Amino acid sequence: MWKLVQSGLSVVAGTAEPEYGPESIHPVCSDLAQGEPLYSPLTLEDMQYKVPSQTCVETQTFYFMDDVFYGFAQVIHSNLVGLHTTAQFTFKIFKKSKPEDYVWTSTKLENFRIDGANFYADNLSIKLDDAQKVYKIKSSVTPQSVVDLTMELVGEGIKFGKDGTTYYGTDIENPWGSMRHIFWPRCKSTGTISLEGNKLFEDTVKLDSGLGMYVMALQGMKPHHAAATWNFLNYQSSEYSAVVMEFTTPKSYNTTTVSVAMVADKEGKIILGSTNNKIKHIKTYEDSVSGWNVPGEIEFTVGGEDLKAVISGPLKQLSERVDVMNELPQFVKNIASGVAGTKPYIFQFSNELEFKLIKNGTVERTEHGYGYTEATFISAIVKPDESA
Repeated sequence: MWKLVQSGLSVVAGTAEPEYGPESIHPVCSDLAQGEPLYSPLTLEDMQYKVPSQTCVETQTFYFMDDVFYGFAQVIHSNLVGLHTTAQFTFKIFKKSKPEDYVWTSTKLENFRIDGANFYADNLSIKLDDAQKVYKIKSSVTPQSVVDLTMELVGEGIKFGKDGTTYYGTDIENPWGSMRHIFWPRCKSTGTISLEGNKLFEDTVKLDSGLGMYVMALQGMKPHHAAATWNFLNYQSSEYSAVVMEFTTPKSYNTTTVSVAMVADKEGKIILGSTNNKIKHIKTYEDSVSGWNVPGEIEFTVGGEDLKAVISGPLKQLSERVDVMNELPQFVKNIASGVAGTKPYIFQFSNELEFKLIKNGTVERTEHGYGYTEATFISAIVKPDESA
């Protein structure tokens, strides 16, 4: 959820919203007629930037990994109330066995422009091929992370519902906010990453026959109004990929949980797509720095009784605790002091997790693979029936 860090004033500006009630939130897939597919393949239009005129943050995030390393490259395009547009390139890499030691760069982009599904800036290009199967990411915006990365779709890319979007507002025809995601759940990742001057790894990391995942997101409103918490999973193994993206809204939008998840086999075929998912923080502990109850063990259940996947395990390795407010300029923090209950932190974990594929109550496959998970806390969850 790095878009929280870079969206500037939109993260914190504004006051608490009133309680609009259940009619104010329209989760992805809620407008599907009986018999319509829960998810569908991506079109070129789906892959393109939407660039709405109101406050929004639009991101492209490419997660990559091999036997040793894991990381992501991300472009963040932010629009503040239609008055000010910025763009940032963020990058992170670490060894999966020691995720607390990482290289992280965040660089403001100059002379940026959008061309459909492609993004360009000085010393940066993110380009989709004509077949809509391969992204090439090239960045030399900072010598600390020079990226030459190829992400090739394996199998299918998908969106949920008609357009991958949850809408906010009492009038579905004229929503005042949105949250959108599209996915390539399984990719091949190859390339080179030059890390000048770092003291953790070799100067050049080469990725050969690695795996990856791609997600494009659009957050069309202030983040602390859109969601109170997030859970995210990117699980990859030689046999399966599983991605879970879930958020729960503040009480103003009826404390509604919106969850999409998919499982692909090694050929990239989607064998399970679901909005009926359960995420349990099985064991938690109070983080002494943030005060949030953070998961020490987690379980993602994707799907229902006929077919489901369960990805679970202890979260022994914390990569980073990100204090979102600490990343913002002081004048933004001063404004934020008037937003009661907003205390955004992102917890990033790097661990081996167990994967089970269960059909009609029978475990058909058990394996272990790599799981990158994020638990994001923005504001306290208050149930609709609880007093304010």
